[in-house]
Amino acid sequence: MSKFWRLYKMGGITPAVTSMFNPQSAQQMAFIRSVMKEQRKNSMYDIPLQKLETVVFDLETTGFSPYNGDEIISVGAVAMVGDDVRESEIYYSLVKPEKTIPDTVVRLTGIGNEEAAGAPELIVVLKQFLEFVSHRVLVVHGSGHDKHFLNSALWKTSKVNLSHRFIDCLILAQRLEPKRGSYDLDTLLGDYGIEVNGRHHALSDAEMTAQLWRCLLGETIRRDVRTLGELYDFLSR
Repeated sequence: MSKFWRLYKMGGITPAVTSMFNPQSAQQMAFIRSVMKEQRKNSMYDIPLQKLETVVFDLETTGFSPYNGDEIISVGAVAMVGDDVRESEIYYSLVKPEKTIPDTVVRLTGIGNEEAAGAPELIVVLKQFLEFVSHRVLVVHGSGHDKHFLNSALWKTSKVNLSHRFIDCLILAQRLEPKRGSYDLDTLLGDYGIEVNGRHHALSDAEMTAQLWRCLLGETIRRDVRTLGELYDFLSR
């Protein structure tokens, strides 16, 4: 009963009840819920962008809608401080799907069903990913897709929503260059002279997006936008 009560205090009734059936999943669930709770307490608006700790990430999925059964099949991430890409601080994992990966996705990502079947389960990868992210701001290109999948995965496994702050390179590029014709990742990478290597691999895409964020960050600071709060204000104008 003491273990039940401890898990209840950490994450609520869901992980506590789960602990009666699957102790390992319950601990992972409690950790995820505690991270989300702590994240909501953090205020980062006064942090200078040149010192901002971020994690640039990408997901590979089996489709476009987690609410129609599509799943995350890999997660890739790289850490940054300001415009410094911490190439030694990376995270990558496949995710074991519940359904067969469509042939079109296998060809696009190179992730086969046999390989994915031996990957960690979703809740394990979420815990590892959140441990890697910690308190840092998340950076992504096209946040709608990734946020929907992460929120769906977090709710499915732990009954919580993502509470980390986001910076979307696509939205930032639109704000910096409103007359640009295209804002897709391949076009932006090409225009900023970033070498394209291993597209549709979660870690490779995260590393290329990190280089893009580095370029966009420099342009943002040159516009006299100095802090995270000022960046959000700039994006909302």
